[in-house]
Amino acid sequence: MSTRYRHIEVSGPPRELGRQIGEAARDEIRGFAAIALERVNKTVPVSRERAIDISLQSIDCAAAYAPDMLDELRGMSEGAGVALDEMMLLQVRNQLCPEEDAGCTAFAVAPKRSVEGRAIAAQNWDNDPALDPFTIVLTRRPAGKPALMNVTQAGLIAYIGCNDAGMGVCMNTLPAPSRPVGVPHYFAVRAIYEQTSLSAAVAAVRRADRAIPGNVLLATPQGPADLELTLGHVHVLRDEFVVHTNHCLHPELVPINREFPELIESVPRHQRIEQLLGPEPLVSMAQVQEALRDHDRHPHSICRHVNDHPQTGFWASVFSVVIEADQGRMHISRGNPCAAPYETYSLN
Repeated sequence: MSTRYRHIEVSGPPRELGRQIGEAARDEIRGFAAIALERVNKTVPVSRERAIDISLQSIDCAAAYAPDMLDELRGMSEGAGVALDEMMLLQVRNQLCPEEDAGCTAFAVAPKRSVEGRAIAAQNWDNDPALDPFTIVLTRRPAGKPALMNVTQAGLIAYIGCNDAGMGVCMNTLPAPSRPVGVPHYFAVRAIYEQTSLSAAVAAVRRADRAIPGNVLLATPQGPADLELTLGHVHVLRDEFVVHTNHCLHPELVPINREFPELIESVPRHQRIEQLLGPEPLVSMAQVQEALRDHDRHPHSICRHVNDHPQTGFWASVFSVVIEADQGRMHISRGNPCAAPYETYSLN
């Protein structure tokens, strides 16, 4: 298997942008659509009828929030030859199973804390290795909006990455109250990529009538930030070094942690990153990558490996990414970062 993901670049107005994605990544989109519900059912049982019903209702929510994004999704549907409700099902898997974004370890570093003077956002994406064949690097150059580059499963409207305005985006699950239908999480994330500042990004997410909670960790021109998203609020955490795993950190949300089981050793992973990088006055790119390879408490480690957990034991660190947001550059390991090299992809 190649250590690099396929890199696709598209441009144009929304429907044409989507059609280009659908045509270029047709095999990956069709493959992802074919197994998406089956993989959700490995964690929680959901009937196909229920899944399609949520998908159809979510189309209406997306149309109200971001009609241009829905037009892009229609273009993907046309280009790939996959029905629109099936395309939307890819966007709402995490509404069927709120842990679908998985147990990621993420952190952001301000330029003044970076040896290289870079704005860094980084994470390990701990999820289902079966999704690897459908994962690509995708650069979109939408008409009249910032260009963006994502490492993503083909067919998603947005995922982890950066735009050419200095915004870097990482994501992880935040166990908290949810509901089946609302604006799909990835549509709110895509709205962040259309912004050029932290304040605008927060405003874009706030106006989404969201279905699920989530966490979005950012590197921005205004410095690192973490957005803990509940259904009704966006709580912002700021510092020169911000770490987030899979439990609430904002004082107003901490009580929620008592209501939900800890997701794949969230607290120890958070403590370990703080231990490795927190005391350092300056952090280098090499130190960032080494922290993401860390095996303390293996296999339940920051660099996660298959283990005996009855529900999530098949998860591993499917990829690791270090984003230099102010450079429009991503370094990505295809597979566990302890075993795969970081390959570089550039937006600019």
